[in-house]
Amino acid sequence: MQGDEVLDIVARHVRRARRVRQWTIRELAERSGVSARFLIQLESGRGNISVKRLADLAKALEIPTADLLRDDQKIERRLIALLGLRGAGKTTIGKQLARALHLRFIELDRRIEKAAHMSLGEIFSLYGEEYYRRLERETLTRLLAENRPTVLATGGGIVTSPDTYTLLKKSAVTVWLRATPEDHWNRVVRQGDRRPMADHPEAMADLRALLASREPLYASSDHTVNTSGRTVQAIVGEVASKAPVA
Repeated sequence: MQGDEVLDIVARHVRRARRVRQWTIRELAERSGVSARFLIQLESGRGNISVKRLADLAKALEIPTADLLRDDQKIERRLIALLGLRGAGKTTIGKQLARALHLRFIELDRRIEKAAHMSLGEIFSLYGEEYYRRLERETLTRLLAENRPTVLATGGGIVTSPDTYTLLKKSAVTVWLRATPEDHWNRVVRQGDRRPMADHPEAMADLRALLASREPLYASSDHTVNTSGRTVQAIVGEVASKAPVA
């Protein structure tokens, strides 16, 4: 890779990350310590940046330095698929990410409900998980056939269906929104849902076990973004930097 190509890649990533955060060049300059004048040159592909300045920018943008150097132009997948247990933040992050990237946002479970003409609770109670998994795969297949750039929030258990998960990974940039069991628990409760603890004293232990059993599957996604103790804006920015779509 030639020097000019590297500068173009860095320029593209910095512009994208800054705009996702809705920062001006002056704001990024203040946060990173890199002058606004140099940032203007950098974003135009003319700024010959040092390793230290690159690291300062990455720190200000809250993304790994290596992400600013990754060539993503050849990526052809048109979906960003967010993975994780309930409470991972897939809907919250997904909506803001879609807004920032000017993409549509879809929750796969809502599509499944629409296709089945019933709620998820009714699907599981009337027909069981096997039927739900079949609907999940069929709905995902139809969604992929639309071939539109999309931010997709998946169901927490999609990773347990090997064929469906393989299809998703072939067709989307997959991102695991990683969180601790306490994060998952607290986020669900903050949403006003106290079902996790109702008449179930072992709920937290079960949550820990479920997360532990699925972690290797989630970790096989393209990218992992830690969400604990971070702002939504920072998480959205990192996902956007890791998962560009064609």
